[in-house]
Amino acid sequence: MEIAVLAKRGLWFAHLPAPLQAALVRDGRVVRLGTGQWVYGEGDEETGIVLVLEGALRIEASIGEDRDVLVNLAPAGTAFGQSRRRGGGPRIVTARATARAMVLLVADSALERIAADHPALWRAVSELVYGQLDAVVRLAAQMIGLGPRARIAARLLALGGTGELLVSQNDLAEMCGVSRKIANVHLAALERIDAIRRGYGRIVIINAELLREVIG
Repeated sequence: MEIAVLAKRGLWFAHLPAPLQAALVRDGRVVRLGTGQWVYGEGDEETGIVLVLEGALRIEASIGEDRDVLVNLAPAGTAFGQSRRRGGGPRIVTARATARAMVLLVADSALERIAADHPALWRAVSELVYGQLDAVVRLAAQMIGLGPRARIAARLLALGGTGELLVSQNDLAEMCGVSRKIANVHLAALERIDAIRRGYGRIVIINAELLREVIG
């Protein structure tokens, strides 16, 4: 499948003007990743935009010198990142493949070249960064204000909201701040009301509205 077609599965990329889409595909670099392979690490000086074309990435943050925690998953269609050319600093998280994946990397140097012909790019990057900030604030509010079952329901919706999600019960538990045992109890309850169906390394959302009712 063509890279542009894969990229258009993401809302951020799909809403860009066609000439800007073409420029990002032309000047970006397609990278195929194996399980666990890094896209970049926390603290890396080189920044830019990442579009997940196939598979999914783990987004991890450190909470000490020897411990990283999973804070989010980026499935196919996700775009994220930032540019130091317009302020900011180095990478604040680590991104690596959950399994085999393919991404389009658009480095700062490429963004600068593209923006010379398409000045609207910087507005699009700002909107992307704002969207990431909005998502982080919402996730923080959910962790503080919701109980475990509601947190799990909210995270499932945030990961896609419909259909099959490539997320293990271990990863979901870690992102929601509960043990796997506790996560399984609440997932079983959601399964009993036909909101979800569990599978190996995946969860299928059957009824998103029921998940919203759990959140309240």
